[in-house]
Amino acid sequence: MTYNLLNYPSKISSTRNPYFKTVISAVDPDIIITQEVESLSGVVLFQNQVLDTNFTSGGYVSSSYTSSAIFFKHSKFNFISVNPISTDLRDIAEMTMEYKATKDTLIIYAVHLKASDGTTNEQKRLSEVNNLRAVTDQLPVGTDYIVAGDFNIYNSYEPAFNALLDQTNNGYFLDPIKSFGYWHNNEAFRGIHTQATRLEQLDDGGVTGGLDDRFDMILISQSVSDSGGITYIDRSYKAFGNDGNHFNKAMNELPNAKVSDSVALALYYASDHLPVYADFEIQNLTSVMTDKVHIADDFYLRQNYPNPFNPTTHIKYYIPENKLSISQLNKVSLKIYNTLGQEITTLVDDYQNSGHHVVEWNAMDRANGIYFYTLRYNGNSSTKKMILMK
Repeated sequence: MTYNLLNYPSKISSTRNPYFKTVISAVDPDIIITQEVESLSGVVLFQNQVLDTNFTSGGYVSSSYTSSAIFFKHSKFNFISVNPISTDLRDIAEMTMEYKATKDTLIIYAVHLKASDGTTNEQKRLSEVNNLRAVTDQLPVGTDYIVAGDFNIYNSYEPAFNALLDQTNNGYFLDPIKSFGYWHNNEAFRGIHTQATRLEQLDDGGVTGGLDDRFDMILISQSVSDSGGITYIDRSYKAFGNDGNHFNKAMNELPNAKVSDSVALALYYASDHLPVYADFEIQNLTSVMTDKVHIADDFYLRQNYPNPFNPTTHIKYYIPENKLSISQLNKVSLKIYNTLGQEITTLVDDYQNSGHHVVEWNAMDRANGIYFYTLRYNGNSSTKKMILMK
């Protein structure tokens, strides 16, 4: 979920915190990307007074009032790193997360682009996006990444939006809902507008005018669009609380066809933006797997942190006891494949005892990119992904 918190915490946060809590409880996200967190103390305040103990705060990139922060459920994710991408205006945060169960890595770019309409501001947004593309264009093909935040873009024909989607190089983004056109003040796009939640000015200083802009978005990489690994679930993208009946209206105009009255009022009082969320699933990749088998519950296969790695990594696996044989030995193979499904190397091809095993792979002589490692034993098979980034 991405959410612009509206100058948090200086604008009467004590009053707004219960409303944020209601909104986030209703969505129940695993990862929250926020904009307009004014300070590190604001991160701590949001963590302590809005979120429950299932969440941990991660990276924070300070850039005037547009600072970005990330919060996540620590039972599901590890926070790996945060790096600022400098721009002439508002720094972009590059935040890398690891899904604990599979060790898949997701890179999240948190943005808050230059506000306001007009050619000058459009060019400033383009400049910020160009700095982002300079980074994503260097990522290996197949990297899972998204960009989320407050884009302040008025239509899909803006130079910044075109630059995000430009497929000349590999680091492009996709709009998961494929919504193209003039979003601003256009009733045809009333179901995806995210600003503004109010008609009147409130004490927190948020903008007014009712829902008529698609400023808040989540865009995805080609790898996240494709099946396998981390994958966007089709039609899960939502502007939370937008029922399509509030074009140029405020969220406190009840009833709301999508959320309860209490949630609609919380969206009204918490911020002048609606949050946007999308669902993703983690899949075992099957591009180099031919076996359709049942894997024992106590089996595991994983690559040790870090992922991406450079140039050496360790692959760990556990072979359960073979209850169908009196022999304690299992025929085991562990092989590395490229994205074309071609075998690169064999790390294991032998009989092994049941139990825990660790194998090292040195990829010094290999090119940057996505690789797959496949373990086969006793008629079972499992494949996972790793990224080499030198």
